[in-house]
Amino acid sequence: MRPVGIDLFAGAGGMSPGFEQAGVDVVAAVEIDPIHCAAHKFNFPDCAIIPLSIQKVSGADIRKIAGIGNQPIDVVFGGPPCQGFSMIGQRSMDDPRNELVLDFVRIVRELDTKMFVFENVKGLTVGKQKKFLLEIIEAFDEAGYLVHNKWQVLDAANFGVPQHRERLILFGAKKRHKLPEYPNPTVLPADSKKNDAILPRGPTCKEALGDLSDADEFTTLSHLDSVEAKFGKLSAYSAEMRLQRADDWHFGYKRFWDPNILTSSMRTEHTEISQRRFAETRLGSVEPISRFFKLHPDGLSNTLRAGTDGSRGAFTSPRPIHYRFNRCITVREMARLHGFPDWFRFHITKWHGARQIGNAVPPPLARVVATQVLKALGIQPTRPNRIVKLGDPNLLSVNMSEAATYFNIAKPNNTRNCRSGNKKRKQNETEAARITTMGV
Repeated sequence: MRPVGIDLFAGAGGMSPGFEQAGVDVVAAVEIDPIHCAAHKFNFPDCAIIPLSIQKVSGADIRKIAGIGNQPIDVVFGGPPCQGFSMIGQRSMDDPRNELVLDFVRIVRELDTKMFVFENVKGLTVGKQKKFLLEIIEAFDEAGYLVHNKWQVLDAANFGVPQHRERLILFGAKKRHKLPEYPNPTVLPADSKKNDAILPRGPTCKEALGDLSDADEFTTLSHLDSVEAKFGKLSAYSAEMRLQRADDWHFGYKRFWDPNILTSSMRTEHTEISQRRFAETRLGSVEPISRFFKLHPDGLSNTLRAGTDGSRGAFTSPRPIHYRFNRCITVREMARLHGFPDWFRFHITKWHGARQIGNAVPPPLARVVATQVLKALGIQPTRPNRIVKLGDPNLLSVNMSEAATYFNIAKPNNTRNCRSGNKKRKQNETEAARITTMGV
């Protein structure tokens, strides 16, 4: 039997595909944003998606909705949003903005999971934020979990992702279990000045994107996000993203998908003036007016951001300029720079799709982290034989109201997980019970 995992603050996925590739069955995912829930349900149709704030969910709810009864949970993983700012004479954990961290701890305790992985921003390790990090570790200790006191910030570029993206990773283990060890880098980033006789060089932007057709060649991509296309010469990296070999699935479930379709590639219409500015921008530098970064074919992408959600004006974070074409990169090109395989789909709009990628942990980074968890548990991963059929494609085009209706929940006024003040537990149990009866 494969180990069992639960994804909290799941988004559209990032940790989920990485943990699945490591050999974990992700049986439930909790995510408040119904647009993200819809994309997650498309990519992981067998995973129980729980479209609620974590504050409205208990460990018992998760077990019931996932249909796993009292089955042991091997790992809970996720990254709660948190402010972490200390106030004079007050613990950061007492700040209402940080309640979600305590709910993460609560779910870990209620599920009695053997291991957990808590990921977050690098900023938690410095300045005032560090005090908050120590309080988080103390809260886990009180819940019965050991945590590495020598935490590490891992850069995805050191693990085969053509993008610098640093994330704090906290490993935790029930006190009777062995703590996982932090992974050693598997590659030397392509833009590193160092020489290493042991580690291979990681992929470049050109190796990630060079085989993809130019979206501007297809008029249908002005209003659709997919089209039948030809793919160019593959690098080792792009071949893995296109699942050319059986090993490219790692220990995850194969999907039924059409490799001849270029997906998540809706065009962006730029003015001639913008295109001229993009053309004049040096590779690997920032365009002075838009402040967009122009990719270097032999370098790495800058960190891809999510932008803001609807509660804060729905601003799209700038997408980099392609190194070859005078345009911003597409959502699929973002996905390639993030380590998402080509079978993985996002919402068809550029804003939601880019937001789903920018919010995600790169799957290759999640995979090496999950591999360390399985090693600590003494579990040898196995390759499953079953092939998964992806979900209803209509899930990738729903708007917020349609997504909320699909999951039988109220349209959220604020898509962020954070809530001000405490909700009545009775109301929370009612909402979770309603989701349970849906069997989503």
